[in-house]
Amino acid sequence: MGVPDALTIHQMTSGDLDEVTAIESTSFPRPWTREHFIAELKSPRSYPLVARTGDGSMAGYICPTLVLDEGEILDVAVQHGCRSKGVGGVLVRRAISELEARGARVVCLEVRVSNLPALTLYQRLGFRETGRRKRYYENGEDAILMEYTIDNSEDRADAV
Repeated sequence: MGVPDALTIHQMTSGDLDEVTAIESTSFPRPWTREHFIAELKSPRSYPLVARTGDGSMAGYICPTLVLDEGEILDVAVQHGCRSKGVGGVLVRRAISELEARGARVVCLEVRVSNLPALTLYQRLGFRETGRRKRYYENGEDAILMEYTIDNSEDRADAV
C-alpha cells in the first residue's frame, strides 16, 4: 500500500497535542505525557513534526532533536489505520532531512527488539545497528541502538 493521498508534514503545534497524545497512548505501553510533548515544543533543540492526510486527520508524528552534530529520533508513531502505508518512512526521511539541514552528521534512535516493522523500516532507510541497551524497557525488553550516517561527502573535498 502506498502513502495516503495528499500527506502533508508540518511542525507540531500545541493545537496538535490532543491527536498526538491519542496516537501515543495507543502506540506505547508507557506513553509520553502531554507535558513531555509540550517540553519538546518549547525546546530549541527539538523539531517535532506531524503528518496529516488529505482530509486533515493526523496520520502520525515524529520528535527529532539535535545536540551539536548529533540528531536523535526520540519518538515516532503512526495512527493505527495508517500503518504499513509508508507514513513512518515519510516522517523518518523528513526528520533526517530537517536534522541534516541543521548540521547533523548522524541520526540515532532506539527501538524495541520486538518491533519488527520499525526495525525493517529503519534498516531499509539505511540505519545500522550499533549496540543494545539490555533490559531498557519497562518489561525488561532490550533496545536496539541504531544510527544513520548522513553523507556529507561534498563537504569533505580534502578527504582522501
